[in-house]
Amino acid sequence: MGILVKPIVTEKMTAQGDKLSRYGFIVDSSANKIEIRKAVEERYGVTVKEVNTVNYHGKAKSRYTKAGLLSGRANKYKKAYVTLAGEDKIDFYSNI
Repeated sequence: MGILVKPIVTEKMTAQGDKLSRYGFIVDSSANKIEIRKAVEERYGVTVKEVNTVNYHGKAKSRYTKAGLLSGRANKYKKAYVTLAGEDKIDFYSNI
């Protein structure tokens, strides 16, 4: 598995991509900003201006079922917000 797991394609991130040239990715939790920058530049052929990262820790979840109370945890993951330099754009829908 590479550093970039998948892009975040939501309404909010699409608006930021159009307005601010900022795109979101779910990344490997052990990746640092320099590795994320290199991976985005190699994969999409753009120039990265800035990388911001956020670690999301899995929170405890529980639900009631016929069998009783089931407890578990949501997965932890890391997000990277990548701002591109100049007029660079990333088109996630080009392969469709």
